[in-house]
Amino acid sequence: MYRVGFAVSLALCLIVLAAPAAERASAKRDAAPKAAVSKPAASPRNRGTAKKQLARKPPIEEGFESLFDGKSLNGWQGATASYEVKNGVLASKDKAGGNLFTTRQYADFILRFEFKLTPGANNGIGIRAPLDGRVSRTGMEIQIIDDSAKKYQDLHDYQFHGSIYGLVPAKRGFLKPVGQWNQEEILCQGPHVQVTLNGQVIVDADLNKLEPIGLDGDPHPGRNRTKGYIALLGHKSRVEFRNLRIKELK
Repeated sequence: MYRVGFAVSLALCLIVLAAPAAERASAKRDAAPKAAVSKPAASPRNRGTAKKQLARKPPIEEGFESLFDGKSLNGWQGATASYEVKNGVLASKDKAGGNLFTTRQYADFILRFEFKLTPGANNGIGIRAPLDGRVSRTGMEIQIIDDSAKKYQDLHDYQFHGSIYGLVPAKRGFLKPVGQWNQEEILCQGPHVQVTLNGQVIVDADLNKLEPIGLDGDPHPGRNRTKGYIALLGHKSRVEFRNLRIKELK
């Protein structure tokens, strides 16, 4: 009986002595710095894919087709030397004028695009235009212009941004500040022409109800055309365009 009691006491003593050592060992393990788990580095191929995804153009709405591939002037003709393509943007060169036309003609359509002005910039969108003559008369021109610039303070109302040049003045006050992207839509269906800027209708015209002579005192026979080219009408200043797309109306 004595031997058993002695053995039990000895075992308890050993357990008590061993506990602090075990606790110290555990504390050391907890305090030891953990090895960092490294993530696999992205391969150059993966990084390139990510960049392409960031640069990807927004999807085109149903029924629309792109007029600009973001990389070249394929599908365009005319003053190609006066325009440049970079980073998905089609821009008229500063101090280089001239008209850039689509290679296809369009009759009734909805044209949508984004544009960004530089200070004092001036351009235009030709609709139902022929390849020759002054497009604002032989076809129709929708004004693209920084009409807030001091040099344009004496413009006539039919020359402000969005107007059908010489024919129909546009409502003002809906252009974004110079250097910001604007969204514009031009609907052309029979004699009906509507221009929407940043979600606001600024022109809603029936060409059949206009006077024979334009507001500028000149005839505009181009308003009677039923078909023609889409054009960018450069006036020696830089204007940037992107996401140009069109839907033909039947």
